[in-house]
Amino acid sequence: MKHLNITLKGKVQGVFFRVSAREKARQLGLNGFCRNEADGSLYLEAEGDDEALAEFIKWCRVGPPAARVDKLEKEEVELKDYDEFQIKYR
Repeated sequence: MKHLNITLKGKVQGVFFRVSAREKARQLGLNGFCRNEADGSLYLEAEGDDEALAEFIKWCRVGPPAARVDKLEKEEVELKDYDEFQIKYR
């Protein structure tokens, strides 16, 4: 198990990215959350096994049909033991 902090930049707000990310994360058995940031980016935290996280990162590089991901940044940090994947609102 590992934990990734992920930031996506591009056309990632207003394109159902959070809902789609939650659905994909749940399909892959990942826990964590996603939220829109004030600067127009999308921030996600995801926890799970290496294979599921790799698949999630691959999906995040493309996202839902209306999205355009220009940049993906990720960082591995300590586990936080989330028990589900949620959408958070600021």
